Amino acid sequence: MTTPSTHAGSPGPLQRLANHALALCLAIMAVAVFINVVLRYGFGSGYSGSEELSRLLFVWMVFIGATAAYPLGEHMAFTSLVAALHRQPLLLAAATVLIRLLVILGSGLVAWGGWQQVVVGLGGQSVVLGYSTALLPLPAFLCGSAICVMALWELIKHKPLHLGHGVDVE
Repeated sequence: MTTPSTHAGSPGPLQRLANHALALCLAIMAVAVFINVVLRYGFGSGYSGSEELSRLLFVWMVFIGATAAYPLGEHMAFTSLVAALHRQPLLLAAATVLIRLLVILGSGLVAWGGWQQVVVGLGGQSVVLGYSTALLPLPAFLCGSAICVMALWELIKHKPLHLGHGVDVE
């Protein structure tokens, strides 16, 4: 994704790729739903594949967005606690390590659960479009893995907390 130095400037290449993927998913969803609305109300019939496609793309959008938001510090945070710890560097360092370990644990659990669902879905196909049902939980596995690796890298590099917010206390 991006480093803190690129936050103020242009986004990094992975951030741009994520933004383009999000825009593409949203465009395809909008076109599919629009066509389905026209078919239903204009011609009295619809295509249920558009609903299935929209659901799949929405799931991918959520996890792509979550992955892209992590390095920017855009996830929900308790900044009032961190702001109070800024006065005590040792406690802030300990809290940073604890936060990173909890992020690694949580995202690791998401990745593990996502992978288990991918394995279950390998044998099935979606009802209308016929894609592998493993594609639905796959973004959870990829997102959890990516955030786990990013948090581990931040822990190894002793990176200070960067919340990406413009205010000290929320």
